[in-house]
Amino acid sequence: MKDYPKSKQMLERVLRARVYEVAEETPLEQIPRLSARLNAELWIKREDTQPVFSFKLRGAYNRMRLLSDEERKRGVVCSSAGNHAQGVALSARKIGVRAVIVMPTTTPSIKVEAVQALSGEVVLHGDTYQEAQAEAKRLADEDHFVFIHPYDDPEVIAGQGTIGLELVQQLDPESVDAIFIPIGGGGLIAGIGSVIKSLYPHIRIIGVEPEDAAGMKASLDNGEVTTLNEVGLFADGVAVKTVGYETFAIAQEVIDDIVLVNTDAICAAIKDVFEDTRTVLEPAGALAVAGAKAWRKEHSEDSPTLIALTCGANMNFDRLRHVAERAEFGEEREALLAVTIPERPGSFRTFCGALGNRSITEFNYRASDQNEAHVFTGVQVKDREETCDLVQSLLDSGFATLDVTGDEFAKLHLRHLVGGPSPISKGERLFRFEFPERPGALGRFLDSLPETCNITLFHYRNQGADVGRVLAGLQMVSGSAEEVDQSLETLGYEYHEETGNPAAKVFL
Repeated sequence: MKDYPKSKQMLERVLRARVYEVAEETPLEQIPRLSARLNAELWIKREDTQPVFSFKLRGAYNRMRLLSDEERKRGVVCSSAGNHAQGVALSARKIGVRAVIVMPTTTPSIKVEAVQALSGEVVLHGDTYQEAQAEAKRLADEDHFVFIHPYDDPEVIAGQGTIGLELVQQLDPESVDAIFIPIGGGGLIAGIGSVIKSLYPHIRIIGVEPEDAAGMKASLDNGEVTTLNEVGLFADGVAVKTVGYETFAIAQEVIDDIVLVNTDAICAAIKDVFEDTRTVLEPAGALAVAGAKAWRKEHSEDSPTLIALTCGANMNFDRLRHVAERAEFGEEREALLAVTIPERPGSFRTFCGALGNRSITEFNYRASDQNEAHVFTGVQVKDREETCDLVQSLLDSGFATLDVTGDEFAKLHLRHLVGGPSPISKGERLFRFEFPERPGALGRFLDSLPETCNITLFHYRNQGADVGRVLAGLQMVSGSAEEVDQSLETLGYEYHEETGNPAAKVFL
């Protein structure tokens, strides 16, 4: 049998932890509609129902209750994208100490305002958690605050581990097959995993990370803590470049597997939980549910009992626009198609007939020339297999068809830009950028371009997502194309060239 020395030491800390002066024991609920779809008994542990709508106050309070009288006089500082910040602010108000909270400038406003409502002193600094953390540590050194780490502290981990104690009391542990736990810095999975593996080692502990912020998986694969170059910010509550050293040491003992999910899958999970509970989770809060769904697709066990941690509900309302738009893609229930039809009477009706009785979610039409026209359409489908069948049916009917369902360029920009080629855009190159959502980002982009570069197309939509998505057409009036490439590399924004995208050739 596998030994768990570090996790058993952590179990002792968990048993000594005190969190219920501020935290509440949260319910464990089965979600019937999604359970039926998955042919599994899926339960969610509702940490989103805590007083600050997140589990983070458990660890924060357990650490802060141990402050000495001298430390309480100095006050505390922390860095957080929001949920740890609220936990520290609430704990500080309960204990009666000053709390300075450093948050990235990209933090959703709902979390900033929630911290301020709890009397936390908010300092906005940097675009990422790492930059905010560096500023918090600087303040701790200069102003002698006590730094409260969001995850890499034994007492913080122990506080989160109290969730594990609740779980073993709420459901027969012998019947549980797997517990899905979101991973940011690793404090939650280290705490819960220590309890579960020490007491019931047969239960699988499965971590869930976004594909674009998979720091724990990279660290486990490399056998050491590994810092990511970049992280996606959609699930801002787990957007961590470097997991904790304390958490990593325990994770090596307790994690059985890690599942990675993309933004569309997270959006679909938010919708799933809403349909069963009428609760709107934040992206990190729905991460474990998305992971359980992805895991179930790969495992054919007969009706397993699964638990997923819904760890937060601090959703920025503006982000719901993005969630609603992408949820159907996460379930593979919407297909996006670029179809060329003959420009002759009756062909449009024939094309609509070929789509069958399916619901149309989007329809954009642009005449191209006297011989053909282009249609960009969204169609509701049951699954990916039906999309493939529909594409083949359209091809068999004589309609040239591109399936662009998985094309980020099409989902983010093209669906809003269907038009045609510009007569003055010869030599145009298309680039898709991710801009940080902050004042001056556009100006910095424009200033970086060579003076000989002309902008022929620009598309931006504020979707309430992690970053601003921009599509730009760039045309060199004089000079070389290499000048554009060099300026974009110097700029430092993430970008992808879409000049050769087949759908762009059809519609732009």
